[in-house]
Amino acid sequence: MATFPVINLEKLNGEERATIMEQIKDACENWGFFELLNHGIPHEFLDTVERLTKEHYKKCMEQRFKELVASKALEGLQAEVTDMDWESTFFLRHLPESNMAEIPDLSHEYRKVMKEFALKLEKLAEELLDLLCENLGLEKGYLKKAFHGTRGPTFGTKVSNYPPCPKPDKIKGLRAHTDAGGIILLFQDAQVSGLQLLKDGQWVDVPPMRHSIVINLGDQLEVITNGKYKSVEHRVIAQTNGARMSIASFYNPGSDAIIHPAPALVENK
Repeated sequence: MATFPVINLEKLNGEERATIMEQIKDACENWGFFELLNHGIPHEFLDTVERLTKEHYKKCMEQRFKELVASKALEGLQAEVTDMDWESTFFLRHLPESNMAEIPDLSHEYRKVMKEFALKLEKLAEELLDLLCENLGLEKGYLKKAFHGTRGPTFGTKVSNYPPCPKPDKIKGLRAHTDAGGIILLFQDAQVSGLQLLKDGQWVDVPPMRHSIVINLGDQLEVITNGKYKSVEHRVIAQTNGARMSIASFYNPGSDAIIHPAPALVENK
């Protein structure tokens, strides 16, 4: 099987631009996922995001998760659990307006860093959408405009931790699904794996790589591209060792954006 696409974005501005654009095109058409290296977000900054996220989980969420596990008697599972996921999570909304001030327990430093992280990811998402436009033969800015609606795109971040699980064969970290929205940018744990995507009927691991950002495409982007680009089923396998951190940011169409195939892509079919 072909290896999972890892793309060095730094080479986009050099003589290898055509090769990199081809890699992005192939990943969008055949995988629905790719992993970005040298994406422009400083490594030290990502280290700070990771450190503060793990500290916040330990301090504010770990105990709550243990209590939930105890209350649902999940330790000694006999049958498979299909109605919940083995994850501890909270959600930050950035656009059209932020809910950051309403989230309890976040330290001042963590709040500030996540606000800055959101701005960096928003910029990266919009750069990527323009690269997709270029590959699709759409005018620059087409996808951003398609997402816009009357109030701009919706953009939010799901911060998850997947604690060690005693029975990973009985419960998923996150059940198989596709993402409903536009483009998803994931900063994941470099040590603990677990994310898998479905390709040609096989579950394939998304390799954990330090300082990378994993990109995947959502259902609405598949619609706009008239099925040319794929929104792919994926899941998280719970692990017995180590807690896995996952920070997934969703750059999605606005709530009143009307999503339809780009006319240029319908005519070319």
